[in-house]
Amino acid sequence: MHDTSLLLSRRSLLRWTGGIGAGLAGSSFLPMQAFASPSAEAIFPAVTNLANAYVASGKLPGVVAALGWGSAAPMQIARGTLALDSQVPVDLDSLYRIYSMTKPVTGMAAMMLVDEGKIDLDQPIAEFLPKFAKMQVQVTPDGSITDLKPMQTPITLRHLLTHTSGLGYSIIQKGPIKDAYEAAGLVPGRATRLAIPGLSSVKAVPSLSQFADKLAEMPLVYEPGTHWSYSVGLDLTGRIIEIVSGQDFDAFLAERIFGPCGMTRTGFSISPAQAARLTTNYAIHDGKTDPLDPGATSIYLDPPPFPFGGAGLVSSPRDYDRFLMMLAGAGIIDGTRVMSEAAVRLGTSNLLPAAVDVSGTWAEGAGFGAGGRVGLGVDAGTFGWSGAAGTVAFVNTRIGLRAGVYVQYMPSSALPIGEEFPKAVLADVSAMKKAA
Repeated sequence: MHDTSLLLSRRSLLRWTGGIGAGLAGSSFLPMQAFASPSAEAIFPAVTNLANAYVASGKLPGVVAALGWGSAAPMQIARGTLALDSQVPVDLDSLYRIYSMTKPVTGMAAMMLVDEGKIDLDQPIAEFLPKFAKMQVQVTPDGSITDLKPMQTPITLRHLLTHTSGLGYSIIQKGPIKDAYEAAGLVPGRATRLAIPGLSSVKAVPSLSQFADKLAEMPLVYEPGTHWSYSVGLDLTGRIIEIVSGQDFDAFLAERIFGPCGMTRTGFSISPAQAARLTTNYAIHDGKTDPLDPGATSIYLDPPPFPFGGAGLVSSPRDYDRFLMMLAGAGIIDGTRVMSEAAVRLGTSNLLPAAVDVSGTWAEGAGFGAGGRVGLGVDAGTFGWSGAAGTVAFVNTRIGLRAGVYVQYMPSSALPIGEEFPKAVLADVSAMKKAA
Protein backbone atom coordinates (compact mmCIF):
# COMPACT_ATOMS: atom_id res chain seq x y z
CA MET A 1 0.00 0.00 0.00
CA HIS A 2 2.67 2.46 0.91
CA ASP A 3 6.14 3.10 2.19
CA THR A 4 6.30 1.96 5.81
CA SER A 5 8.72 4.67 6.92
CA LEU A 6 6.47 7.45 5.66
CA LEU A 7 3.07 6.29 6.76
CA LEU A 8 2.78 3.45 9.21
CA SER A 9 6.01 3.23 11.17
CA ARG A 10 4.26 3.15 14.53
CA ARG A 11 6.99 2.95 17.14
CA SER A 12 4.52 3.24 20.00
CA LEU A 13 0.90 2.24 20.22
CA LEU A 14 -1.56 2.45 23.05
CA ARG A 15 0.33 2.06 26.35
CA TRP A 16 -1.33 1.62 29.73
CA THR A 17 1.63 1.31 32.07
CA GLY A 18 0.33 2.71 35.33
CA GLY A 19 -2.87 3.37 33.41
CA ILE A 20 -6.55 3.94 33.96
CA GLY A 21 -7.08 0.86 36.10
CA ALA A 22 -4.17 1.85 38.34
CA GLY A 23 -5.61 5.33 38.68
CA LEU A 24 -8.81 3.92 40.15
CA ALA A 25 -7.38 0.94 42.04
CA GLY A 26 -8.97 0.58 45.45
CA SER A 27 -11.49 3.33 44.74
CA SER A 28 -15.21 2.94 45.30
CA PHE A 29 -16.26 6.36 44.03
CA LEU A 30 -18.82 6.67 41.27
CA PRO A 31 -17.34 8.62 38.32
CA MET A 32 -20.71 10.22 37.56
CA GLN A 33 -20.49 12.05 40.90
CA ALA A 34 -17.78 14.17 39.34
CA PHE A 35 -20.15 15.43 36.66
CA ALA A 36 -21.90 18.20 38.56
CA SER A 37 -20.38 20.58 36.02
CA PRO A 38 -21.98 20.49 32.56
CA SER A 39 -18.69 21.32 30.88
CA ALA A 40 -16.56 18.54 29.40
CA GLU A 41 -13.64 20.95 29.55
CA ALA A 42 -14.11 21.33 33.31
CA ILE A 43 -14.31 17.58 33.81
CA PHE A 44 -11.34 16.74 31.57
CA PRO A 45 -8.96 19.73 31.80
CA ALA A 46 -5.84 17.74 30.87
CA VAL A 47 -7.49 16.38 27.72
CA THR A 48 -8.74 19.89 26.92
CA ASN A 49 -5.26 21.36 27.29
CA LEU A 50 -3.87 18.66 25.02
CA ALA A 51 -6.38 19.42 22.27
CA ASN A 52 -5.86 23.16 22.65
CA ALA A 53 -2.09 22.83 22.39
CA TYR A 54 -2.10 20.81 19.17
CA VAL A 55 -4.54 23.07 17.37
CA ALA A 56 -3.20 26.40 18.67
CA SER A 57 0.34 25.44 17.66
CA GLY A 58 -0.79 24.59 14.13
CA LYS A 59 0.54 21.04 14.43
CA LEU A 60 -2.93 19.69 13.65
CA PRO A 61 -5.96 21.34 12.04
CA GLY A 62 -8.37 19.66 14.45
CA VAL A 63 -8.67 17.34 17.43
CA VAL A 64 -11.79 15.62 18.78
CA ALA A 65 -11.91 13.70 22.05
CA ALA A 66 -14.98 11.57 22.83
CA LEU A 67 -15.30 10.63 26.50
CA GLY A 68 -17.97 8.93 28.54
CA TRP A 69 -19.00 6.55 31.29
CA GLY A 70 -21.16 3.48 31.05
CA SER A 71 -24.29 4.13 28.99
CA ALA A 72 -24.17 7.93 29.28
CA ALA A 73 -23.94 9.97 26.07
CA PRO A 74 -20.41 10.96 25.09
CA MET A 75 -18.93 14.30 25.99
CA GLN A 76 -16.88 16.02 23.36
CA ILE A 77 -13.85 18.22 23.44
CA ALA A 78 -13.46 19.49 19.89
CA ARG A 79 -10.98 22.01 18.62
CA GLY A 80 -10.14 23.16 15.11
CA THR A 81 -11.41 22.29 11.67
CA LEU A 82 -11.66 19.42 9.19
CA ALA A 83 -8.55 20.59 7.33
CA LEU A 84 -5.97 23.35 7.41
CA ASP A 85 -7.80 25.11 4.57
CA SER A 86 -11.29 24.46 5.97
CA GLN A 87 -13.60 26.60 8.09
CA VAL A 88 -15.81 23.66 9.06
CA PRO A 89 -15.31 22.81 12.74
CA VAL A 90 -14.70 19.22 13.80
CA ASP A 91 -17.14 17.52 16.15
CA LEU A 92 -18.41 14.08 17.18
CA ASP A 93 -19.92 13.56 13.72
CA SER A 94 -16.81 14.38 11.68
CA LEU A 95 -15.45 11.41 9.72
CA TYR A 96 -12.05 9.82 10.28
CA ARG A 97 -10.04 7.01 8.71
CA ILE A 98 -9.67 4.78 11.75
CA TYR A 99 -7.36 2.24 10.06
CA SER A 100 -6.32 -0.40 12.63
CA MET A 101 -9.09 0.57 15.04
CA THR A 102 -11.06 -1.60 12.59
CA LYS A 103 -9.36 -4.64 14.13
CA PRO A 104 -11.33 -4.67 17.43
CA VAL A 105 -14.57 -4.41 15.45
CA THR A 106 -13.60 -7.44 13.35
CA GLY A 107 -12.45 -9.21 16.48
CA MET A 108 -15.79 -8.73 18.22
CA ALA A 109 -17.62 -9.92 15.10
CA ALA A 110 -15.62 -13.14 15.32
CA MET A 111 -16.43 -13.45 19.03
CA MET A 112 -20.13 -13.45 18.18
CA LEU A 113 -19.62 -16.55 16.04
CA VAL A 114 -17.51 -18.20 18.74
CA ASP A 115 -20.29 -17.50 21.23
CA GLU A 116 -22.83 -19.04 18.86
CA GLY A 117 -20.76 -22.21 18.62
CA LYS A 118 -20.10 -21.79 14.89
CA ILE A 119 -16.33 -21.73 15.33
CA ASP A 120 -13.98 -22.41 18.22
CA LEU A 121 -11.10 -20.16 19.21
CA ASP A 122 -8.69 -23.06 18.92
CA GLN A 123 -10.19 -24.65 15.83
CA PRO A 124 -7.76 -24.88 12.89
CA ILE A 125 -8.76 -22.42 10.19
CA ALA A 126 -7.87 -25.08 7.60
CA GLU A 127 -11.23 -26.66 8.43
CA PHE A 128 -12.76 -23.64 6.69
CA LEU A 129 -9.87 -22.72 4.40
CA PRO A 130 -8.15 -26.00 3.38
CA LYS A 131 -5.30 -24.22 1.59
CA PHE A 132 -3.93 -23.26 5.03
CA ALA A 133 -3.49 -26.89 6.08
CA LYS A 134 0.13 -27.32 5.00
CA MET A 135 1.81 -23.96 5.31
CA GLN A 136 5.57 -23.48 5.12
CA VAL A 137 7.54 -21.30 7.57
CA GLN A 138 10.61 -19.18 6.91
CA VAL A 139 13.71 -20.65 8.53
CA THR A 140 14.91 -17.07 8.99
CA PRO A 141 12.11 -14.51 9.58
CA ASP A 142 12.16 -11.90 6.78
CA GLY A 143 14.93 -13.90 5.14
CA SER A 144 14.76 -16.28 2.21
CA ILE A 145 11.33 -17.28 0.95
CA THR A 146 12.71 -20.53 -0.45
CA ASP A 147 14.56 -21.73 2.66
CA LEU A 148 11.47 -23.05 4.43
CA LYS A 149 10.31 -25.69 6.90
CA PRO A 150 6.87 -27.29 7.34
CA MET A 151 4.43 -25.68 9.77
CA GLN A 152 4.13 -27.78 12.95
CA THR A 153 1.13 -26.10 14.64
CA PRO A 154 -2.14 -25.41 12.78
CA ILE A 155 -3.22 -21.77 12.55
CA THR A 156 -6.31 -21.14 14.69
CA LEU A 157 -8.76 -18.26 15.09
CA ARG A 158 -7.02 -17.40 18.37
CA HIS A 159 -3.80 -16.93 16.43
CA LEU A 160 -5.46 -14.65 13.88
CA LEU A 161 -7.09 -12.44 16.51
CA THR A 162 -3.92 -12.02 18.58
CA HIS A 163 -1.26 -11.61 15.84
CA THR A 164 0.35 -14.92 16.72
CA SER A 165 -0.50 -16.79 13.50
CA GLY A 166 2.93 -16.26 11.93
CA LEU A 167 1.36 -14.44 8.97
CA GLY A 168 3.16 -11.41 7.60
CA TYR A 169 2.17 -7.79 6.85
CA SER A 170 3.53 -5.69 4.00
CA ILE A 171 3.79 -2.70 6.35
CA ILE A 172 5.91 -4.70 8.80
CA GLN A 173 7.97 -7.28 6.91
CA LYS A 174 11.17 -6.56 5.02
CA GLY A 175 13.05 -8.14 2.18
CA PRO A 176 11.77 -10.87 -0.15
CA ILE A 177 8.58 -11.66 1.76
CA LYS A 178 7.48 -8.02 1.73
CA ASP A 179 8.09 -7.98 -2.03
CA ALA A 180 6.15 -11.23 -2.43
CA TYR A 181 3.16 -9.87 -0.51
CA GLU A 182 3.06 -6.75 -2.65
CA ALA A 183 3.53 -8.67 -5.90
CA ALA A 184 0.54 -10.83 -4.95
CA GLY A 185 -1.63 -7.82 -4.06
CA LEU A 186 -1.75 -8.74 -0.37
CA VAL A 187 -1.94 -5.12 0.76
CA PRO A 188 -5.24 -4.76 2.68
CA GLY A 189 -5.36 -1.02 3.10
CA ARG A 190 -5.27 2.27 1.21
CA ALA A 191 -4.06 5.78 1.85
CA THR A 192 -4.46 8.08 -1.14
CA ARG A 193 -5.26 8.39 -4.81
CA LEU A 194 -2.52 11.02 -5.19
CA ALA A 195 0.75 10.20 -6.91
CA ILE A 196 3.17 10.82 -4.06
CA PRO A 197 6.88 9.93 -4.29
CA GLY A 198 7.78 7.14 -1.89
CA LEU A 199 4.34 5.59 -1.82
CA SER A 200 3.73 2.20 -3.32
CA SER A 201 1.17 2.00 -6.11
CA VAL A 202 0.44 -1.67 -5.40
CA LYS A 203 -3.25 -2.52 -5.61
CA ALA A 204 -4.95 -5.10 -3.47
CA VAL A 205 -6.50 -8.24 -4.93
CA PRO A 206 -10.15 -7.68 -5.93
CA SER A 207 -11.90 -9.94 -3.40
CA LEU A 208 -11.59 -11.29 0.11
CA SER A 209 -11.69 -14.86 -1.17
CA GLN A 210 -8.76 -14.19 -3.50
CA PHE A 211 -6.92 -12.50 -0.66
CA ALA A 212 -7.25 -15.67 1.42
CA ASP A 213 -6.23 -17.95 -1.45
CA LYS A 214 -3.11 -15.96 -2.31
CA LEU A 215 -2.18 -15.53 1.34
CA ALA A 216 -2.15 -19.31 1.72
CA GLU A 217 0.56 -19.43 -0.95
CA MET A 218 2.90 -17.22 1.09
CA PRO A 219 5.33 -18.65 3.64
CA LEU A 220 4.70 -17.87 7.29
CA VAL A 221 7.19 -15.61 9.03
CA TYR A 222 6.96 -17.53 12.31
CA GLU A 223 5.66 -20.85 13.53
CA PRO A 224 2.06 -20.26 14.73
CA GLY A 225 1.71 -19.59 18.44
CA THR A 226 5.36 -18.74 19.07
CA HIS A 227 5.77 -15.01 18.36
CA TRP A 228 3.61 -11.88 18.51
CA SER A 229 4.01 -10.24 15.12
CA TYR A 230 1.63 -7.63 13.73
CA SER A 231 -0.05 -9.22 10.73
CA VAL A 232 -2.95 -9.51 8.30
CA GLY A 233 -4.62 -11.94 10.68
CA LEU A 234 -7.67 -9.72 11.20
CA ASP A 235 -8.09 -9.32 7.44
CA LEU A 236 -8.09 -13.09 7.06
CA THR A 237 -10.57 -13.24 9.94
CA GLY A 238 -12.98 -11.33 7.69
CA ARG A 239 -12.91 -14.25 5.26
CA ILE A 240 -13.47 -16.72 8.09
CA ILE A 241 -16.49 -14.68 9.18
CA GLU A 242 -17.88 -14.85 5.65
CA ILE A 243 -17.56 -18.63 5.45
CA VAL A 244 -18.86 -19.32 8.94
CA SER A 245 -21.78 -16.85 8.81
CA GLY A 246 -22.75 -17.33 5.16
CA GLN A 247 -22.77 -13.52 4.70
CA ASP A 248 -20.42 -11.10 3.02
CA PHE A 249 -18.11 -9.70 5.68
CA ASP A 250 -19.23 -6.08 5.29
CA ALA A 251 -22.89 -7.16 5.34
CA PHE A 252 -22.28 -9.10 8.57
CA LEU A 253 -20.76 -6.05 10.25
CA ALA A 254 -23.62 -3.83 9.07
CA GLU A 255 -26.31 -6.23 10.27
CA ARG A 256 -24.77 -7.49 13.50
CA ILE A 257 -22.76 -4.51 14.80
CA PHE A 258 -23.27 -1.19 12.98
CA GLY A 259 -27.06 -1.38 12.78
CA PRO A 260 -27.78 -2.55 16.35
CA CYS A 261 -25.21 -0.13 17.78
CA GLY A 262 -26.60 2.82 15.81
CA MET A 263 -23.30 3.39 14.02
CA THR A 264 -24.82 5.21 11.05
CA ARG A 265 -21.62 6.83 9.82
CA THR A 266 -19.34 3.80 9.76
CA GLY A 267 -18.36 1.84 6.66
CA PHE A 268 -15.63 0.87 4.24
CA SER A 269 -16.32 3.83 1.94
CA ILE A 270 -18.23 7.09 2.10
CA SER A 271 -20.91 8.61 -0.11
CA PRO A 272 -20.41 11.93 -1.92
CA ALA A 273 -22.85 13.49 0.55
CA GLN A 274 -20.66 12.39 3.44
CA ALA A 275 -17.51 13.89 1.94
CA ALA A 276 -18.38 17.27 3.43
CA ARG A 277 -17.80 15.78 6.90
CA LEU A 278 -14.59 13.87 6.06
CA THR A 279 -11.38 15.19 7.55
CA THR A 280 -8.24 15.57 5.45
CA ASN A 281 -5.42 13.17 6.22
CA TYR A 282 -1.93 14.67 6.27
CA ALA A 283 1.59 13.36 5.77
CA ILE A 284 4.09 14.81 8.23
CA HIS A 285 7.65 14.61 6.96
CA ASP A 286 10.81 16.70 7.03
CA GLY A 287 9.07 19.30 9.19
CA LYS A 288 6.28 19.71 6.65
CA THR A 289 2.59 18.90 6.77
CA ASP A 290 1.18 18.06 3.34
CA PRO A 291 -2.28 16.81 2.34
CA LEU A 292 -2.17 13.06 1.79
CA ASP A 293 -5.86 12.35 1.28
CA PRO A 294 -8.02 15.49 0.98
CA GLY A 295 -11.56 14.94 2.22
CA ALA A 296 -13.26 16.26 -0.91
CA THR A 297 -11.41 13.90 -3.24
CA SER A 298 -10.62 11.09 -0.82
CA ILE A 299 -9.85 7.58 -2.01
CA TYR A 300 -12.56 6.52 0.45
CA LEU A 301 -15.14 7.88 -1.98
CA ASP A 302 -14.37 4.74 -3.98
CA PRO A 303 -15.39 1.28 -2.80
CA PRO A 304 -12.40 -0.76 -1.60
CA PRO A 305 -11.18 -3.83 -3.51
CA PHE A 306 -12.66 -5.80 -0.61
CA PRO A 307 -13.62 -4.96 3.00
CA PHE A 308 -10.35 -4.75 4.92
CA GLY A 309 -11.03 -6.20 8.37
CA GLY A 310 -7.70 -4.96 9.65
CA ALA A 311 -7.63 -1.35 8.50
CA GLY A 312 -10.55 -0.41 6.27
CA LEU A 313 -13.18 1.53 8.19
CA VAL A 314 -14.14 5.18 8.18
CA SER A 315 -16.07 6.20 11.28
CA SER A 316 -17.02 9.15 13.45
CA PRO A 317 -16.07 9.74 17.08
CA ARG A 318 -19.74 9.34 18.01
CA ASP A 319 -20.06 6.05 16.14
CA TYR A 320 -16.91 4.47 17.53
CA ASP A 321 -17.91 5.61 20.99
CA ARG A 322 -21.13 3.65 20.53
CA PHE A 323 -19.08 0.55 19.79
CA LEU A 324 -17.17 1.16 23.03
CA MET A 325 -20.44 1.87 24.85
CA MET A 326 -21.75 -1.51 23.76
CA LEU A 327 -18.64 -3.18 25.17
CA ALA A 328 -18.92 -1.17 28.39
CA GLY A 329 -22.52 -2.37 28.63
CA ALA A 330 -21.43 -6.01 28.45
CA GLY A 331 -22.95 -6.30 24.98
CA ILE A 332 -26.02 -4.11 25.51
CA ILE A 333 -26.60 -0.60 24.16
CA ASP A 334 -29.82 1.40 24.51
CA GLY A 335 -31.55 -1.72 25.76
CA THR A 336 -30.55 -3.77 22.70
CA ARG A 337 -28.46 -6.90 23.15
CA VAL A 338 -25.76 -6.86 20.45
CA MET A 339 -23.39 -9.45 21.91
CA SER A 340 -23.63 -11.80 24.86
CA GLU A 341 -21.85 -10.75 28.02
CA ALA A 342 -19.74 -13.89 27.76
CA ALA A 343 -18.58 -12.93 24.26
CA VAL A 344 -17.59 -9.43 25.40
CA ARG A 345 -15.77 -10.75 28.47
CA LEU A 346 -13.87 -13.30 26.42
CA GLY A 347 -13.04 -10.90 23.59
CA THR A 348 -11.68 -8.25 25.94
CA SER A 349 -9.63 -10.76 27.93
CA ASN A 350 -6.08 -11.95 27.33
CA LEU A 351 -6.28 -14.52 24.53
CA LEU A 352 -2.55 -14.86 23.89
CA PRO A 353 -1.24 -18.42 23.59
CA ALA A 354 0.58 -19.40 26.78
CA ALA A 355 4.05 -19.80 25.27
CA VAL A 356 4.05 -16.85 22.86
CA ASP A 357 7.04 -14.48 22.87
CA VAL A 358 5.94 -10.82 23.12
CA SER A 359 9.30 -9.32 24.10
CA GLY A 360 10.11 -6.18 22.18
CA THR A 361 6.67 -6.01 20.58
CA TRP A 362 3.64 -3.74 20.89
CA ALA A 363 2.07 -6.42 23.11
CA GLU A 364 4.88 -6.41 25.67
CA GLY A 365 3.67 -5.69 29.19
CA ALA A 366 0.05 -6.41 28.34
CA GLY A 367 -2.27 -9.05 26.99
CA PHE A 368 -4.05 -9.17 23.67
CA GLY A 369 -7.69 -9.93 23.03
CA ALA A 370 -9.91 -10.04 19.96
CA GLY A 371 -8.06 -7.51 17.83
CA GLY A 372 -6.97 -5.17 20.63
CA ARG A 373 -4.52 -4.79 23.47
CA VAL A 374 -5.81 -5.61 26.95
CA GLY A 375 -4.62 -4.44 30.32
CA LEU A 376 -3.40 -6.83 32.99
CA GLY A 377 -3.37 -6.58 36.78
CA VAL A 378 -4.70 -3.22 37.95
CA ASP A 379 -5.38 -2.35 34.32
CA ALA A 380 -7.65 -5.37 33.86
CA GLY A 381 -10.73 -4.54 31.82
CA THR A 382 -8.98 -2.07 29.53
CA PHE A 383 -9.30 -2.92 25.84
CA GLY A 384 -8.52 -0.91 22.74
CA TRP A 385 -6.19 -0.12 19.90
CA SER A 386 -4.97 2.74 17.75
CA GLY A 387 -4.95 3.64 14.08
CA ALA A 388 -2.24 4.50 11.57
CA ALA A 389 -3.53 8.08 11.20
CA GLY A 390 -3.19 8.87 14.89
CA THR A 391 -6.56 7.82 16.30
CA VAL A 392 -6.68 6.03 19.66
CA ALA A 393 -9.69 4.56 21.49
CA PHE A 394 -10.17 2.32 24.49
CA VAL A 395 -12.75 1.20 27.02
CA ASN A 396 -12.35 -0.02 30.57
CA THR A 397 -15.19 -2.48 31.01
CA ARG A 398 -14.55 -2.73 34.75
CA ILE A 399 -15.38 0.92 35.47
CA GLY A 400 -17.24 1.76 32.25
CA LEU A 401 -14.84 4.45 31.05
CA ARG A 402 -14.80 5.15 27.30
CA ALA A 403 -12.21 7.39 25.64
CA GLY A 404 -11.08 8.17 22.11
CA VAL A 405 -9.06 10.83 20.35
CA TYR A 406 -9.48 11.56 16.65
CA VAL A 407 -6.86 13.19 14.44
CA GLN A 408 -5.56 12.53 10.91
CA TYR A 409 -1.86 12.43 10.14
CA MET A 410 0.76 9.90 9.12
CA PRO A 411 2.96 8.41 10.37
CA SER A 412 1.31 8.27 13.78
CA SER A 413 4.80 8.32 15.31
CA ALA A 414 5.36 11.86 13.94
CA LEU A 415 3.51 13.32 16.95
CA PRO A 416 3.22 11.90 20.50
CA ILE A 417 -0.51 12.50 20.94
CA GLY A 418 -1.18 8.75 20.92
CA GLU A 419 0.82 8.38 24.14
CA GLU A 420 -0.21 11.72 25.61
CA PHE A 421 -3.96 11.16 25.31
CA PRO A 422 -4.24 8.11 27.62
CA LYS A 423 -2.00 9.89 30.13
CA ALA A 424 -4.23 12.97 30.01
CA VAL A 425 -7.32 10.83 30.55
CA LEU A 426 -5.61 9.16 33.50
CA ALA A 427 -4.68 12.53 35.00
CA ASP A 428 -8.27 13.74 34.79
CA VAL A 429 -9.77 10.50 36.14
CA SER A 430 -7.26 10.49 39.00
CA ALA A 431 -8.26 14.07 39.84
CA MET A 432 -11.91 12.97 39.93
CA LYS A 433 -10.98 10.21 42.36
CA LYS A 434 -9.25 12.67 44.67
CA ALA A 435 -12.18 15.10 44.51
CA ALA A 436 -14.80 12.42 45.25
